[in-house]
Amino acid sequence: MRFLRRHSIAFRLIAAVLTVEFCSSLLVILFSFGYERHAHFSSFSVMLQGRADSVLGAVQDAEDAADNVMLDQSDLHLPAEDVYAVWDENGRLLGHSPNWEGTEAKGVPEHNRGFLQVEIGQRKYGLLRMHGIRTVDPGEPGGGKLRTVTIYYGSPTEHVWHAIYGTVRYYAAGSLILLLVTGPLIAWLLHRGLLPLRQLAGLASQVSVNSWQFSPPASARETAELAPLTLAIEEVLARLERAFHQQRVFVSDAAHELKTAVAVIKSSLQVLGLKPRKDAEYKAGIERSLADTERLERLVAEMLELARVEAGSQGATANAISDMAESINRVAEQLSTFSALRGIRVLVEVPATATVPLTAEDSSTAISNLLLNALQHSPSGSEVSIRLRCESGKTELTVEDHGDGIDSELLPHVFDRFFRGDPSRSRATGGAGLGLAIVKAIVDRAGGSIHIESHPGQGTTVTVRLPDAMEAAVS
Repeated sequence: MRFLRRHSIAFRLIAAVLTVEFCSSLLVILFSFGYERHAHFSSFSVMLQGRADSVLGAVQDAEDAADNVMLDQSDLHLPAEDVYAVWDENGRLLGHSPNWEGTEAKGVPEHNRGFLQVEIGQRKYGLLRMHGIRTVDPGEPGGGKLRTVTIYYGSPTEHVWHAIYGTVRYYAAGSLILLLVTGPLIAWLLHRGLLPLRQLAGLASQVSVNSWQFSPPASARETAELAPLTLAIEEVLARLERAFHQQRVFVSDAAHELKTAVAVIKSSLQVLGLKPRKDAEYKAGIERSLADTERLERLVAEMLELARVEAGSQGATANAISDMAESINRVAEQLSTFSALRGIRVLVEVPATATVPLTAEDSSTAISNLLLNALQHSPSGSEVSIRLRCESGKTELTVEDHGDGIDSELLPHVFDRFFRGDPSRSRATGGAGLGLAIVKAIVDRAGGSIHIESHPGQGTTVTVRLPDAMEAAVS
């Protein structure tokens, strides 16, 4: 089955469970072998003890002058395969079984008493060595004489091992049957258990650039292990959909802006070529075309700048450090001529130094766009202030103007690409609507935030908060 492929989760889970079951079965078999061996040989030892006691009971008074003992085998009814032998305390053999002949019970220490494993006639025997005491002439004064005898009694152990192995085979067969039954059962259960995951994957695979509809099954939402994955997929798809939408809007707006700029230049040149004109008219037409070309060039430059900034990921400037106070002074100096021509006073309030996690180029770009935007939307004779403060590990940049302001319904869109507050999209303001989008991209990359507060007829305040360069590098 497909879900049992070697690299699938189902295969790994089934293999893991079966491996655990197999190891558990081996442990059960080993434990059962140890237990059965102990139990059977304990019973075997008790049996040998009983039969050895029977042999001891057959030791009688020899009725001789030396008060010796003898082995009376006439009443012994023992298995023919068993072996036994009896010695008195003087080492005299009192008697033995017929099959004991030639057996020496080698390797049995004299002081050892108990169950022994020996080989007799190429057969494995369990041999019991036991000392017993018999009383001779108990009726005499002093209670008679005590005689010590040593008894060896053994029996083959084949039937014991046969019983042990039979039990172990039973456990092994049971474990094998359990593995054969549980294997397919586990596979079926895992197949059913992973059904929500397969459904989730199937629905996710249907998502495309033209269809972003994604409705995860309820089983995936209700499964504790799949709920985080389901939520993550939904969030990723939502971000991708927004990104594709922004890309389409950007391409559409860029095409519109470029088409308009090219159409203006083309129409200007066509007008010049309709009829012969004076040198002054040709010169004025060429100057208009050059101005339109410069605006087109600025638009392309801003588009490239936005693409450059957004090409990096958030936090990519963590190792970059620049002095924002120095950048503010430099930008204010560069735009001093522009502000003087418009009759606008620029107030700069910055500390001696302020390090931020931005490259010098990004820092200058952000400040230039903010200050230029404020100057373009401020009336002559007004003031534009740019302040920089550093406190609590944060750097706060504020750019405030007293221009026309922005309507509240337009504020959520000020960071959109190609957005301009004037509905006519007039070029009088001098921008293409990419400046604030570039600033936001730069601030986001540095891990900061940007906020705009504006009131129509009163002006606009832009606040940028950036982390300290050293803290950003540590984090």
